[in-house]
Amino acid sequence: MRPEIFIARRYLFARKSHNVINIISIISVIGVMVGSMGLIIVLSVFNGFSGLVVSLYNSFDPDIKISAVKGKTFEPSGIDITAIQKIPGIAAVSFTLEETGLIKYRDRQYIATIKGVDAKFTSITQMSDKIIEGKLLLQDDNNDYAIVGGGVAYGLSLALDDPFNPMAIYIPRKGKPVSTLNPEEAFNIEMIRPSGIFSIQQDFDSKYVLVPIDFARKIIGLPTKVSSVEVALKSGADAESVRDQVAAITSDDFKVQTRLQQHEFLYKILKSEKWAVYFILSFILMIAIFNIIGSLTMLIIEKKKDIGILSAMGAENGMIRNIFLLEGLMITLSGAVAGLLIGGVICFLQQQFGIIKLENGESFVIDAYPVSMEALDFVSVLLIVSAIGFLAAYYTSSKIKIASPAGK
Repeated sequence: MRPEIFIARRYLFARKSHNVINIISIISVIGVMVGSMGLIIVLSVFNGFSGLVVSLYNSFDPDIKISAVKGKTFEPSGIDITAIQKIPGIAAVSFTLEETGLIKYRDRQYIATIKGVDAKFTSITQMSDKIIEGKLLLQDDNNDYAIVGGGVAYGLSLALDDPFNPMAIYIPRKGKPVSTLNPEEAFNIEMIRPSGIFSIQQDFDSKYVLVPIDFARKIIGLPTKVSSVEVALKSGADAESVRDQVAAITSDDFKVQTRLQQHEFLYKILKSEKWAVYFILSFILMIAIFNIIGSLTMLIIEKKKDIGILSAMGAENGMIRNIFLLEGLMITLSGAVAGLLIGGVICFLQQQFGIIKLENGESFVIDAYPVSMEALDFVSVLLIVSAIGFLAAYYTSSKIKIASPAGK
């Protein structure tokens, strides 16, 4: 063992002649520990909320989406669907058609997006897990049905068990002017009954009504066109690789987007917010770590005689400074490792048992704070704590005044 490491370790654990130095050293370790623990817990909770938001979008959005660069709809014959289906990693391909329409139910009205989907839509998304009332049924042998977002259902005061009042959907006719005498002539109107209500998150719940694609084509007046081709991937498939292969098959008239690219702005915001929180908490942690400067300064004053003895014995100035630099690093690392371990245990307990509940959690998708621990967060916290601790210890140790022994 190098002598400076041995001496620094002795200084760390040995009892000092002035009890206040012991107290300040303990406070320094506790400060670093609490700061590290708080940082990893906040980052893990932020990961949990970010993962929750992403998972909610993933419940409705496909793995890969093909849409037109210009215009709202296109002819699916313009894409080689057969070639796309043969790409390794693709599990299913679905067609959708969307249009904004007015929904009337009893004396209520609501403007929503009517989304026509085919039979494969349920295998593209995770909608089956998001039905909160009724069932996931779009067609039976005789009738078409609608699956209504929770926000739309609330706006309409919709009742699923109402056999006498179906929903009326109004879609403007293409190129048909509105008549002041009979405005309904400017709309295609169809009646449909709701079979279920889904709840994912507000962006979807207050916007969408799902109907069979044939029903949508009939009311929108586009018997062959679609708004998008949605693709589901097999488990373990590389989304970026498959996207590139799909893009190679389609022309420049179409954009091919992975789930990440469909909400690129959202993902960027989530990532930037996390790192903003990381740096803000790091500055707070810096204040706690600066206690090390006070602890080392007092230790240097107490060990002034020892410094003189080491210098007289031939110890170089660099070695003496390294003793106190290592002392500061030991304090920093002791606190950081303890904080990360305690923070990790707290996060694990929250993951398993949901100890800390959300206020009014019954109104949310979850009732407890979500937590997701990532190895990169532990590494980054350890690095930032070590870096700040090193700078504090280096600054203090570099200020040591070492008197030259007599005769030198």
